[in-house]
Amino acid sequence: MVKSMTAFGRAKRVGEQKDITVEIKSVNSRFFDCNVKLPRAYAFLEEKIKSYIMKNAVSRAKVDVYVTVENHGSGVANVGIDEAYAESYISALRTLRDKFSLADDISVMSVARNQDIFRLDKEDEDLESEWELFSSVLEEALVGYNEMRSLEGAKAEADIKAKIELVREYADEVEKISLEDTVGYRDKLEARIRSILGDAGIAVDENRLLTECAIWADKIAIDEELVRLRSHFGAFYDIISSKEPSGRKLDFLMQELNRETNTIGSKANNAKIARIVVNMKGELEKIREQIQNIE
Repeated sequence: MVKSMTAFGRAKRVGEQKDITVEIKSVNSRFFDCNVKLPRAYAFLEEKIKSYIMKNAVSRAKVDVYVTVENHGSGVANVGIDEAYAESYISALRTLRDKFSLADDISVMSVARNQDIFRLDKEDEDLESEWELFSSVLEEALVGYNEMRSLEGAKAEADIKAKIELVREYADEVEKISLEDTVGYRDKLEARIRSILGDAGIAVDENRLLTECAIWADKIAIDEELVRLRSHFGAFYDIISSKEPSGRKLDFLMQELNRETNTIGSKANNAKIARIVVNMKGELEKIREQIQNIE
């Protein structure tokens, strides 16, 4: 199933002692990059949240998780002071003042700007119980998040399939023109060589003439490229139908499709084929842009 890397999810749990809100949003990225913003008192949950999201939600995206906690029970933390650090910090400020003859504006508010002076004194909590509480809210947020990813992915899949079918139709048209063009080109080349040699009074070496015509016809033949294109079309449907993340594989496949299309354009000596190749490249570029947002 195709899933988008762009999505949003939110959940809130109202409890007796605390209200927990989790918001998740993500955008496309080449790798998994998760940034978690938590209240300082719950920083120990950061790695658990990252691991949980990577294991249960998304393997490739730039994910931002915002967790807010509103305490209103007996478990509210008390703010303490790291007295040793505070004493050292104030002493350094005084030294700075005296050495450089600065204005003495050392006050409670100026010192309080250094948040490292403060610490949160909380009652010992069961970390596993805390994680179970937070993970339940996280899981609920991920439900909405994954629903949006699936919805956006389904739209992208339908659009990509429609465009790949259009490219397939273009390839069929190119093949039809190419078959007629190769035979016609060989006949025209043979007639032109016979005319030139006849005007010069030179006898035609039939074997050599056939060989040269065959060589030139082979140079403009695009049979191999068309065969590989069809093989890539089959691989495309295999990949996009897979349950595993398919974005990287599809991106690589688009490079191969572009390569074969470019080769067809450079080999085919026909204005109609050249115009069709331009259309094919345009559709392939649209597909490539869509794939950039697929996990």
